[in-house]
This record gives sequence, structure tokens and C-alpha cells, in this order.
Amino acid sequence: MTQDLPIAVPLDGASNLRDLGGWQVADGRRVRHGLIYRSATLAHLTERDVSTIAALGLRTVCDLRGVDEAAHRPSRLPDGAERIPLPIEPTVGASLADLMRRELSTGEDVVDLLRRAYLDYGTRFIGAYRNLFELLLQPGRHALLFHCSAGKDRTGLGAALILTALGATRETVLEDYRATDRLWRRDLALPPGTPKPLADALYDTHPVLLEAALDAAIEAHGGEMPLLLERGLGLDARRLDRLRDLLLE
Repeated sequence: MTQDLPIAVPLDGASNLRDLGGWQVADGRRVRHGLIYRSATLAHLTERDVSTIAALGLRTVCDLRGVDEAAHRPSRLPDGAERIPLPIEPTVGASLADLMRRELSTGEDVVDLLRRAYLDYGTRFIGAYRNLFELLLQPGRHALLFHCSAGKDRTGLGAALILTALGATRETVLEDYRATDRLWRRDLALPPGTPKPLADALYDTHPVLLEAALDAAIEAHGGEMPLLLERGLGLDARRLDRLRDLLLE
């Protein structure tokens, strides 16, 4: 695989912001640079960061955080960038608090919680991703950035669905997903006293969970990828061709 991808945008007050451009898809084309970005929260941008992001030409910022998350830490955006809420509510908070009260909780317990969350993302919240694709089909919305809090889980599945729809292999999808391990500064605050094994499990990427979410989404929409694209994400053959023409070169 290409060793210099993904292309990160360095910031002072945020991390894990990168261009989805450059990844190769099955027909030999590549994702166009400068059209689709993914990131962690944009709530703590410095003035210099805002200028850096403004230079990307962002018109649309899709916020995948839950309603309370977004209200508690509002995004800082440059002029001309419209925030579109596509809330995917976090589902591990109360269960995580319960694990922290149990002395024998392990990282594997956290992964089990995350598994349930990922499966929810790929099934219960598929409508948020469908709306993301609706925006991507509108050239006037480009450049478009989508993000959650860490830019890892909800954002990770969004990137996986986009790359898959564009024709990328599962290997490419996973390579983009794993890049979070080196690009994210793990600056998302956890409850005080979170044991290190639990924190590490929350902060790490989990490729097996991403694959499980993709497979669950496929299974929930007829068991075949073309059916997920059409029934789950609103991409019939005509719209899929249009998406690829817009986003590939």
C-alpha cells in the first residue's frame, strides 16, 4: 500500500485531521485530493488552526457527535463553513461507568462495549451516514469534512463506508482506519481514575470491530454490498456512478 497516505493536516488544537484523497480504488482511479476530510473534534482550534482549516476551502462540516456532546463542546469553524449535525449518539457511557466501578474490569470488557457500539453505528444509525452521502453528492458542498469526538469510531465507519462505496478494497479501508493510531493525540478526556487497560482499549483502533460493523450493515440490508449501498445509503447505480465521478480521478 502507499506509505505516505493518509495526508494529515497538522493543527495545534486538534488532531487526526486528514485528507481522504489519494487512496486507490478497484478500477485504478484514486480519491481526489482536497474534497473529503475526516477529523477529531474541532472544539479547541486556535486562531492559527482556524486559518489553516479555512485554507482547505471547507464548505460543509458534518458533526457526527451526539446532541449533548456537540452542545457541550461547540466547534470552531472558519467563515464559509456550514456545520451540519448528523448525530450518532454515544452508547458506552453508562456501561463504561459501571465497568469502572468493578475492580476486575479489563480492556476486553471495554472492547465488548465498543463492539456493541460499532454494531449500532452500522445498523441503528445508518441514516446518519446516508445523509452524509447525500451531502457528498452535492458538488456545492465540497470540500466536506466529517468528524466525531476522537475521529476514530463513528468517523472511522463513515470513512470506511465512503471508501468502500468508491471501490476501495477492505485492506485499504483498514489501512485508513488504523492511521488514527499514529495521527490522533489521544486528547479526549476520560473520567478521572480510568485504569490504563481500560483507557488503552478506548483509545486504540479495533479493526475487527470496524469489519464487524461493515458486515452487520451489509447483513441488515440484504446481505450484499450493492444492496447496502442502494437500500442503506441511497446509492443506486446512477447515484453511485455520479458519486464516483465527483470524487475519483
